Amino acid sequence: MSPSSPTRPASVARWHDQAPQSEAPGARTWVARGANFVVAHSQAADGARLERRGQPDEYMLFLPECGATIEAGGERLEVGPESLTIVPPGDSTVTVHGGGQVVRLFSHQAQDLLALAGNAADYAQPTPEVAPLVPWPTPAGGFRLRSYEVARYTQEGSNMRIFRSTNLMLNVMTQRMVARDVHKLSPHSHADFEQGSLALRGDWVHHMRYPWGPDMATWREDEHIEVGSPSLIVIPPKVVHTSRNVNDGGAWLLDIFAPPRMDFSSKPGKVANENDYPLPPAA
Repeated sequence: MSPSSPTRPASVARWHDQAPQSEAPGARTWVARGANFVVAHSQAADGARLERRGQPDEYMLFLPECGATIEAGGERLEVGPESLTIVPPGDSTVTVHGGGQVVRLFSHQAQDLLALAGNAADYAQPTPEVAPLVPWPTPAGGFRLRSYEVARYTQEGSNMRIFRSTNLMLNVMTQRMVARDVHKLSPHSHADFEQGSLALRGDWVHHMRYPWGPDMATWREDEHIEVGSPSLIVIPPKVVHTSRNVNDGGAWLLDIFAPPRMDFSSKPGKVANENDYPLPPAA
């Protein structure tokens, strides 16, 4: 993207106000994408089966409120609520226990899901401002089911629980039980990667300030995008942003990146499962 090119606007999927992109027995699924990733958010009943056939790379499965039986790579795993599971390439089946929200995160190699994305039109043109997704090294011990009880990785003084795979990074933040203090926000930007912010609970305002280029005609006004849950906003590189929940009683936001962030990964202890996923050789 040349310095004079306008910055793309954020892409917003208000799933709480939209029909699902896919329906199957016991599951309604909403799909939205970024340049390098795609999110499938399902509302699933007890016993619902979510299948992938011929999945080319790993994907992440986060269960906020229900359990599941996961079958992949010849393994069978029982997981509970508030678990994150990294599923190996190939065929897999997730059978839901109890019912509730099911979040699956894929790379852009999941071409069938990219085609379903409700915000696909936002990515009709190339996105040269986003660094390409180059897979990281094979995990220690090879590809297999890996599951993590997210609560076990909560650290005092931090609301971040960060996990990575060969192609994705997920920050499962702790829930906010009161509206965020407007005097303690955290505006920041990213040079060459998008941030997907997935709201699972609560009401949110995403504040964004777009960079000014030399052509004043391409400037964008600040945005203050109000969304409920579930919803996804994908924030472009270089856009200054911060998010705040405006409700008490529980608000939950997850941040998604593809590929994994090197700035987080290069800090020992920052990524909860760093021992399972080696850094690239040049790191």
